[in-house]
Amino acid sequence: MEKLFEQINNDIKAAMLAREKIALEALRSIKKEFLEAKTAKGSDGTLKDEQAIKIMQKMVKQRKETAIIYTEQNRPELAEKELAEAEVIEKYLPKQLDAAELEIILSELIAELGASGPQDMGKVMGAATKKLAGKADGRMISEIVKTILNK
Repeated sequence: MEKLFEQINNDIKAAMLAREKIALEALRSIKKEFLEAKTAKGSDGTLKDEQAIKIMQKMVKQRKETAIIYTEQNRPELAEKELAEAEVIEKYLPKQLDAAELEIILSELIAELGASGPQDMGKVMGAATKKLAGKADGRMISEIVKTILNK
């Protein structure tokens, strides 16, 4: 994990030198979240990759939701800033699976688990979120699982 933390620090320096204001803000917010997670009560002072990825996914999700709100309130300049920051953060996340790839993986998982209908949703979601952690949005996983189980 320290590798990602170091990379963020180095990229902060690069963004400062290049005077990339949005990238700098996004990177500083990642660093802040990482430091808070490392020093949180009950933490052992380290940050695993899985935790870092979850933190960054949450940050991207927050920025996209905020951008939607800004757009609804007719504040496109603020929405653009949020989306630009989300884009910077997404560069550090693993490649996200698209709906077609996700459907194939989830169909195989459902067959593997022997799930047959909507009553198995919890069992499938538990396995799917573990298997696809960091690779797909939880809401998208849920929607596809629901569609497949209701067939």
